[in-house]
Amino acid sequence: MHLSDHNNMNVQIEESWKEQLQGEFEKPYFSQLVEMVRREYQQTTCYPPGRFIFNAFNLCPFNKVKVVIIGQDPYHEPGQAHGLSFSVNDGVMFPPSLQNIFKEIQDDLGTPIPLSGNLTRWAEQGVLLLNATLTVRAHQANSHSRIGWQTFTDAAIRALAGQREHLVYLLWGGYARGKAYMIDRTKNLVLESVHPSPLSANRGGWFGNHQFSRCNAYLQEHGIAPIQW
Repeated sequence: MHLSDHNNMNVQIEESWKEQLQGEFEKPYFSQLVEMVRREYQQTTCYPPGRFIFNAFNLCPFNKVKVVIIGQDPYHEPGQAHGLSFSVNDGVMFPPSLQNIFKEIQDDLGTPIPLSGNLTRWAEQGVLLLNATLTVRAHQANSHSRIGWQTFTDAAIRALAGQREHLVYLLWGGYARGKAYMIDRTKNLVLESVHPSPLSANRGGWFGNHQFSRCNAYLQEHGIAPIQW
């Protein structure tokens, strides 16, 4: 378990995020959260593997973030989740939402659909692929959605919103759009749309949004290197 040791809440997370979120680690809810997660991982199968719980933060330091994509919950079937929202490990079939993301990128930018659904390459370019809830029980969507993770991930969004500007927030679906109130739209670009899952996307509002090209145009306007989607 890469959460902490018993004594001093030494959370194993990338240093710049550790600095930003130190206050959270010292709050009562966080120690309860750690205990709950530790117990769940001991007693049942949970995803992602412990060392990947903070993967989104570890691959994308605080000052390197350019784009924030908020997901809800990790994938809950074997081998899929590795701590990045919407991303799956190499060799895993693309879940439907990810297929629709790649289709829209292809339509928008002409980029061919990749062979792997592993979005580590986005994270390393400054895309924070943040799930609001960072763990899940096998086969049980949203099973950890009420144990305190959202207080923690909201604190991460607030830290970015308070100290960074010219970020692009991609808020897909009602859940992610519910985070918009934390973000100052005069200093950042907020692009909202329906969720890329087939249920929402096929009703309209996902395809033809051009949010990936709009994101890159905004970054370039502010002298920031665009993302190679």
